[in-house]
Amino acid sequence: MKPKNHIKGRGAQEKVHNRFSKNHHELRDDFLNYCEREGEQIDRFRTTYIETFPKTIVNTVTSPDVGMMYSLNPYQGCEHGCIYCYARNSHEYWGYGPGLDFESKILVKKNAPELLERKLRSKNWKAYPISLSGNTDCYQPIEKKLKITRNLLEIFLKYKHPVGIITKNALIQRDLDILSELAKDNLVSVYLSITSLKEETRRILEPRTASIKKRLETLEKLNSAGIPTNVMMAPIIPSINSHEILPLAKEISERGAKSIGFTIVRLNGAIGKIFSTWLENTLPDRKDKILHQIMECHNGNLNDSEFGRRMKGSGKIADQIHQLFELARKKYFPKTEKLHLNCDLHEQYKDGQMKLF
Repeated sequence: MKPKNHIKGRGAQEKVHNRFSKNHHELRDDFLNYCEREGEQIDRFRTTYIETFPKTIVNTVTSPDVGMMYSLNPYQGCEHGCIYCYARNSHEYWGYGPGLDFESKILVKKNAPELLERKLRSKNWKAYPISLSGNTDCYQPIEKKLKITRNLLEIFLKYKHPVGIITKNALIQRDLDILSELAKDNLVSVYLSITSLKEETRRILEPRTASIKKRLETLEKLNSAGIPTNVMMAPIIPSINSHEILPLAKEISERGAKSIGFTIVRLNGAIGKIFSTWLENTLPDRKDKILHQIMECHNGNLNDSEFGRRMKGSGKIADQIHQLFELARKKYFPKTEKLHLNCDLHEQYKDGQMKLF
């Protein structure tokens, strides 16, 4: 049973001050409580959408252990509200907090398709897979209305350019028509994030994401449509979802997943405090155990920033997780092959249509 002060439908349980800002405002609870006593319904943390106007949209990824070279994020901030999300810290660079601000103040890049098209037409651009959602989910709830991600996929298809997608939202099913066309030329791969098979865990860990049932259905439909789809169990959090590795691997293999990957949770920057408060409000009886086990995975700290080690962890608990994943791969994914997307077609379609020879 959750404590009474748990904020339903949100991951972060508090507003967190932006460390780069000297001034900040506080929500006046006395005024809001007065309004509620008078019978008014108050949404204290209503999601707002703020349009931004970037000059470029394709980012070079310099981290050597991420597995991507370029990323594209049509949204900054994420309404999904996953409590562990490493991207929370990036919201501070936009002048907002990494707590409730991250999931309730969403920056929208409506000109992303125009910027992508300009990039793909550039004479200096050489095709290389661009990953949608390197930072925040490209299929978060507002995408259903704005369709920025769908428009981006249309651009990738028009210019026959490879694209990777990372998401935990079933909304990707809406774009099966475009994804199927991309898949015909080996131009797309999808990574679905599935961290648990238990809906109760999903609900508190990732409050505004698609249900587990919908995610498993999405995995099945994507693979049935010929779209190579993999699963990331990321992150593994000791004593929350670490016991689900084998049953989850079995379930997704039966639904057609091509591979399974994982990371071990690390609470970098402001996320340590945010996560600790969330535990206090959500799983108070297990708080100390979970935090201590996370620290055991990172040499006594909640975070490890060392490339190559930060997402793998170290120590006995991390070793046990690695061993379970090795067993899961051998048992359920014995013939996994690394997918290489097609980078050869784009040069022929740089003007948006097939060049004649």
